[in-house]
Amino acid sequence: MQATVQELAALVDGRLVGDGSVVIHGASPLCSAGPGQITLTDDSVDRRHKLAESQAAAVVMLPSGVTDGRPAIRVDDVHGAFATIISHFRPPRAETRIGISSLASISPSARIEEDVDVHPHATIGKDVCVGSGTTIHAGAHVMSGAQIGQDVTVFPGAVIYENTVVGPRCIIHANAVLGAYGFGYCSDSGRHELSSQLGNVVLEADVEVGAATTIDRGTYGPTVIGEGTKIDNLVMVAHNCQIGKHNMLCSQVGVAGSTSTGDYVVMAGQVGVRDHVHIGKGAVLGAMAGVINDVAEGDQMIGIPATPQREQKIKQAALAKLPEMRRQLKKLQATVNKMVAAQETDQGDPPRQHRAVA
Repeated sequence: MQATVQELAALVDGRLVGDGSVVIHGASPLCSAGPGQITLTDDSVDRRHKLAESQAAAVVMLPSGVTDGRPAIRVDDVHGAFATIISHFRPPRAETRIGISSLASISPSARIEEDVDVHPHATIGKDVCVGSGTTIHAGAHVMSGAQIGQDVTVFPGAVIYENTVVGPRCIIHANAVLGAYGFGYCSDSGRHELSSQLGNVVLEADVEVGAATTIDRGTYGPTVIGEGTKIDNLVMVAHNCQIGKHNMLCSQVGVAGSTSTGDYVVMAGQVGVRDHVHIGKGAVLGAMAGVINDVAEGDQMIGIPATPQREQKIKQAALAKLPEMRRQLKKLQATVNKMVAAQETDQGDPPRQHRAVA
């Protein structure tokens, strides 16, 4: 598949600068674009430098972008336009509706609405409800009493434990686990006994759960993931958590039990949150932050333990100066030792030994 730069400009409703007859046969990011391909850039100095070194035949850029002689397509939304061009060269593969496979295992008591796809070797347990337009891929396991809303996608290998509730338009990626037992034990006579596991997991509408992510059931009530929240791969949400609406939880985040968040909270990669704390609305937790106390609405926290961003940056700047401060302190100690020794000599006292700074 190929297209001229002029055709691509028309496709994205952009303004063409330069030779529109140049033929393009593919699209690629700036770091990997080669001859005959179109790439994208913005106005940052770093990207302008990389564009000058690129072999790309044409570029998508902002209206204020600086051209370097190669054909350019100027648009207001660079990434949106480039996504459209990518889709032109690599159209998404359309999923063919297959209905209910004869190789799927479905309980007679399950209630499945119209236009549902159940792929081979998927399992649907007793009293499960599946809404219309939903797709359950191969090897997924939906256990007894679960409720799956309309237009949900459950990818291969996902496990949805009993009584889990999945709202409309949710996406559950491969090997995610919803509703596993929470990590709660009572010690009795030297043994760890599993505590009550009588709750479930509730995903509200438009939630996305990443691959290999786990969300544990509540002890007595539900673990809730609020409407529109997006959870990345390899995230752990523990029992009894109440995650607000439109949160963003990035890869390898771990949220301990009974934690709650407000709406629009962002947790960057590898954030760890202790149990029984509350993260306020709109708070942002930087990568690898270790949260041990409540976080106020709108706060931006970084570091271990997590503290306000400005405070943590001051601490890090001070830490960077420690080696030089240590050298200065040793010099000062040596000077003080000499002064004390000289004073003691003047007074006729034998000089004493003073410990040097380590």
